[in-house]
Amino acid sequence: MQRRKAYRTAILGILIAIIFVQSMVPFLGFIPTGFINITIIHITVIVAAIVLGPKNGAIVGLVWGIGTIIRAFTSPTSIIDTTVFTNPVVAVLPRIAVGLIAGWIYLWFKNHTNKKVLGMAVASGIGSLINTVLVLGLMRLMYASVMAQAYATQTDLLNKLLLVIVGTNGIPEMIAAIIIAPAISSAILKTNRFLDK
Repeated sequence: MQRRKAYRTAILGILIAIIFVQSMVPFLGFIPTGFINITIIHITVIVAAIVLGPKNGAIVGLVWGIGTIIRAFTSPTSIIDTTVFTNPVVAVLPRIAVGLIAGWIYLWFKNHTNKKVLGMAVASGIGSLINTVLVLGLMRLMYASVMAQAYATQTDLLNKLLLVIVGTNGIPEMIAAIIIAPAISSAILKTNRFLDK
């Protein structure tokens, strides 16, 4: 029991450290496009949620959110960072939701089916989608005029612009999560079997 707890704490610590580095260093956690960043950080949160459960997934998501705010203040990489991603509602809440919901989905599959890898893939896809939809939805809700100005478009065309972002950023992010997160999670669980008890 103590060994299991120590292992879980160690893995949580490692994932938090990875998230923090990813949040601060371009191309390790996000690819700056100048328009809006394509993120790969969500994969680490999803791995934490699958391997350590929803609560720890949410903790790693929280660290990601805090890292997003720090980066928006210290080294913004897109034209809307300082306005939008310094707001905890946009920067933190969706990230926590990714960890919680991906963890819950995987637990459901683990407890109700014997299709763990399928559960990981579904959790990864939905977790990624939640991040995209919540972040863009909150941005649209709270910062419509700022975004319209930043992207030199009218507010009524903003919805079309956001759909383009979902297509160009959200779908590749989701595909990456579905492929990478289950592979990493399976490897961690295989080497530490008692984690998945």
